Amino acid sequence: MSKNMSKNISKNNLNNLNKSLSDVVAQALDLAQKIGATGAEVSAHQGSGVTVIVRNGQIDDLEHPLDTSLGITVYQGQRQGVATTSDFRDEAILATVKAAHDIAKYTQPDPYLGLPDPQLLASTWPELSLYHPWNLSIPEAFDMARDCEAIALKNPGIKYSEGVEVSTYEGTRVFGNSLGFLNTFQSTRHTVSCSVVAEKNGLKESDYEHTVARDPHDLWNIQQIGQGAARKAQSRLGARQIKTQQAPVLLEASVATGLFRSLLSALSGHALYQRASFLCDTLGQPLFPEFINMIEDPFVPKGLASCPYDGEGVRVLRRSLVQKGILEGYLLNSYAGRRLGLESTGNDGGAHNVFVSHTGQSFQELLAEMGTGLWVTDVMGQGVNLVTGDYSRGCSGFWVERGKVQFPVNELTIAGNLREMFKGIRAIGKDLELRSSVMTGSVLIDKMTVGGIA
Repeated sequence: MSKNMSKNISKNNLNNLNKSLSDVVAQALDLAQKIGATGAEVSAHQGSGVTVIVRNGQIDDLEHPLDTSLGITVYQGQRQGVATTSDFRDEAILATVKAAHDIAKYTQPDPYLGLPDPQLLASTWPELSLYHPWNLSIPEAFDMARDCEAIALKNPGIKYSEGVEVSTYEGTRVFGNSLGFLNTFQSTRHTVSCSVVAEKNGLKESDYEHTVARDPHDLWNIQQIGQGAARKAQSRLGARQIKTQQAPVLLEASVATGLFRSLLSALSGHALYQRASFLCDTLGQPLFPEFINMIEDPFVPKGLASCPYDGEGVRVLRRSLVQKGILEGYLLNSYAGRRLGLESTGNDGGAHNVFVSHTGQSFQELLAEMGTGLWVTDVMGQGVNLVTGDYSRGCSGFWVERGKVQFPVNELTIAGNLREMFKGIRAIGKDLELRSSVMTGSVLIDKMTVGGIA
């Protein structure tokens, strides 16, 4: 048994200094103004948590982090300097502000740099219910992980565990700028995951199951996690390869989230103004079949990507990204918006809870509709070229004929181009994946190149 106690605990934490995070941010903004900055942004974070990893009934890893950070951005006209610290003492804050100010003196001016438009700053937002602490002691976390592992190991063919992790984290974030914005919010995130190995006739396969939520009451129970991991590992045994061919592909919901994450990456301002996206200049153009809509909603209670404002303090909005297959929105912060001649969309830090519409079928109905093809349960590698849209990923899953699973498959690739894949979506299931900031059902694509044996 190895124990890795990670305690990132500063002697100068807030409790010792008798300050709040808001005090620290306000102090840094005031110092930036006093030393002559034309503008400043300050973000502060403090968080704590517990992570327990159990393997073979024993604690394999134990972490109890206490994190603090302070980031200061100072502007001198169109020049920018950034400095960070984890020390909240007065002298440390002053030194960090001065460091950012000094850096700004020597950077190249950039006409697109600067604070956001004051009129776009957030002023009101609904209650988001992001903070649900889990009063879980280390012994309780250990017992939960050990029990989850035991449940998985009781299943036939499950030979050993690759580890069960129970994790809880809570944090406070404060953001302020010299335009008068200064706000704070708290959030939590809790996870349980289990990974096991199945063996039969000398062949081994591994898989895992997991759950994640803001509120511990929304986590799946350990029975679901342990049994789910065992069932998935068992189902992989006896995997074969198939011949290279063109075939329909059904992306399981957990895999389909990655397909739409590639879309969101291509819609990001950074990729667009660098002309490094296959979606440059495509607003208002059809991208998907007419039955597909995509909504971004930052105000989902307990949402994994919910937030009251973006990383610049800009208001966030519920809005349409795709309507009847037509692309309606990019993901821009202030800098990217200026580079593109557009307004910030409140996406400094990324997208917020993206929902993809479905066509009403259950997963079994999607299998029946596919007929013969590949059901993909896992993808590997980073084979997505956002400049061209070319897509190629290693994968595993199941071969399906006449809507019935025939046998597991592995060591395959699926390849295509994202534009063609998006247009080739035949149906999206109602089996919504909720353990993600992108919520979609399983996606049936008309045709992809499935690479196997010659």
